[in-house]
Amino acid sequence: MNTVKKFLGIVWIALAIAVAYYAIGIFGGKLTSGKQDDLVFGIIIFFVLLPLIVTGLTIFGWYAITNEYED
Repeated sequence: MNTVKKFLGIVWIALAIAVAYYAIGIFGGKLTSGKQDDLVFGIIIFFVLLPLIVTGLTIFGWYAITNEYED
């Protein structure tokens, strides 16, 4: 079971990296589009949601790798 937890920890960290990469790639255009609606949406994504999501997934993965979820 510990092997599965460590493997899934790596998966969570990889998922955090993928989310950050795709969010920057997809929503990066929102900040430079020139429309006010896109700018507000891009700011919310980049400065509120993206850090929460990436940090949460990374911490969850790190705890799984370092066996913080032991009984």
